[in-house]
Amino acid sequence: MKTESSHGIILRTRPLTETSLIIHWLTPDLGRVATVAKGARRPKSPFAGKLDLFYEADFSFSRSRRSELHSLREVKLLETHGAIREDIRKLQQAAYAATFLEQATETETPLPEIFNLLTGWIQLLCRQALPPHGILALELKLLDELGLRPDPASARLTPGAKKISHLLATENWPRILQVRPTADQTAELRQWLHGFLILHLGKLPRCRTTVTTGGK
Repeated sequence: MKTESSHGIILRTRPLTETSLIIHWLTPDLGRVATVAKGARRPKSPFAGKLDLFYEADFSFSRSRRSELHSLREVKLLETHGAIREDIRKLQQAAYAATFLEQATETETPLPEIFNLLTGWIQLLCRQALPPHGILALELKLLDELGLRPDPASARLTPGAKKISHLLATENWPRILQVRPTADQTAELRQWLHGFLILHLGKLPRCRTTVTTGGK
């Protein structure tokens, strides 16, 4: 089997057997990749302490010829982003981003811009949980990178909401966090994107209501 190397962030893990895990990665060069970490659940596994949600690492794997589930070989852990797991809001928001990406992207398709967007988002979350309009900004930026950016000019939005949607889609995170939309404007944009996501993704990513309403 061919061995390949990449750099990635873990989007999801799940048990495969009593001793093995399936690890879903997002990488810039290969896109989303799924690997099997054989024996990872054993206490003395070489993978012990290296595989958890939103860990960032260099890794190698042997490519399967029969499926999209490849064999993980080595992992060099670079960053745990541990601050995310210390705050339930941060964890929910990071998990939502992972769910969105899994639903909106194809496997093994290079996604360098989306990888950079996610890594910046994760670093931001390590510093602070975001207000609901920060989640809407992430949605707009991801949709833009996917070629699905909605056009607020043609939507039935109030002028204020249209202006804010433009800021959320185009500005950097420090500027976005300075924006102070009203509760009505946030609700208006949330509902607008609600319909757009259903239209283009088939259904809403899981937990969207929780993260876009601040848990209310």
